[in-house]
Amino acid sequence: MENKKSALKAIRKGDEVVVISGSRKEKNGKPALRGKRGKVLIVMRDKQRAVVEGLNMIKRHTRRSQANPNGAIIEREGSIHISNLMRAELYDARKKAKAAK
Repeated sequence: MENKKSALKAIRKGDEVVVISGSRKEKNGKPALRGKRGKVLIVMRDKQRAVVEGLNMIKRHTRRSQANPNGAIIEREGSIHISNLMRAELYDARKKAKAAK
């Protein structure tokens, strides 16, 4: 079993990852994430989380200000715990090994 530090080293910025844990069905308007792929944008080692491009989208309501006179609802990526992610090449190799058996 991998410990937390080796799992953190395994996922780096720029890697392609697959979500290996989570719901397969859409629940309460949130889309299913399991099996989805994306590129890692940020790894937060202290929180053991990663931000993946196009996954776990959240809506951020911004207040009116001089810089943003109308205010807005901005959609951006939320973080995902690294235990729910696996590098894509390892995921594909695991699937090929299972198919070969």
